[in-house]
Amino acid sequence: MHAQPAFSGVWCPSVTPFDNHNAPDIEALGRHFARLNRSGIDTLLLMGSIGEFASLTQQERMLLIKEARSLSTLSMVANVSSTCVPDMLQLAEQAWKSGFDAVMVLPPYYYGQTQKQLMSYFKALDKQLGGKWFAYNFPARTGCDLTPTLIAELAAELPNFIGIKDTVDCLSHNRALIEETKKVRSNFAVLSGYDEYLLPNLLAGGAGVISGLNNIVPELFAAAMQAWRAGDLAELASVQQRIGQLMAIYSIGDDFVTTIKTAVSRRFDSMSSASRNYGGALTAEQCEIIDRLFA
Repeated sequence: MHAQPAFSGVWCPSVTPFDNHNAPDIEALGRHFARLNRSGIDTLLLMGSIGEFASLTQQERMLLIKEARSLSTLSMVANVSSTCVPDMLQLAEQAWKSGFDAVMVLPPYYYGQTQKQLMSYFKALDKQLGGKWFAYNFPARTGCDLTPTLIAELAAELPNFIGIKDTVDCLSHNRALIEETKKVRSNFAVLSGYDEYLLPNLLAGGAGVISGLNNIVPELFAAAMQAWRAGDLAELASVQQRIGQLMAIYSIGDDFVTTIKTAVSRRFDSMSSASRNYGGALTAEQCEIIDRLFA
């Protein structure tokens, strides 16, 4: 199989538990991480989209960075994305102080950005972040796409830019990122942001997946990586089919964050299902569907 760069494999973009006062619940996060630590996955992503970073205050984000690192021995990456660069740099500085392995950044969002603007932004940010970083491509939320040409040019010039999470529901986009970056950097990590793209990503020479389902079934994705590394194609096919079935969770309810949290809560009783998104609570019938899906 293909040689893999650092941070390869399966990542869990962790949910952020909240307590009865709607504050980040560090104890619940510790219980969640304890289970993930034993699962066989490779990396934890703190405060990604499923971690509700956009609804957290700067103080809450600083607290989570300070507390989370001691809860796991896995590689850990902090999403420090913001529309305010000084806030991002403050979060990144805390991540380095706390022992994080890298940080992740979205392009500027709300205002659509041209490729020229994105090039200038990431080059300027690279000089200030102070360590290794991943880009986060999520054009459905940012209004701009990090194209393979752009990312390959940045990867060739910036050694601390070590990878990208590509949350685009298009296999050819993921494949093109892999192909273009491999021309300039063999150690650049292209990870898919869609759970069911794990195997296609690996087959194309990518580094793996950052998967919301890892909050619920991390062992399944760990088994996939074990089978990949062992060249066990029959097991890979079986796991890929199961992942495809579990993708149905994203069509349950109005809010996938609350849905994922509900599944974690019902299966493990380790945290509240509450999120900061409004109107996302599941009905009893929807909860029964989740229970059957993961039975």
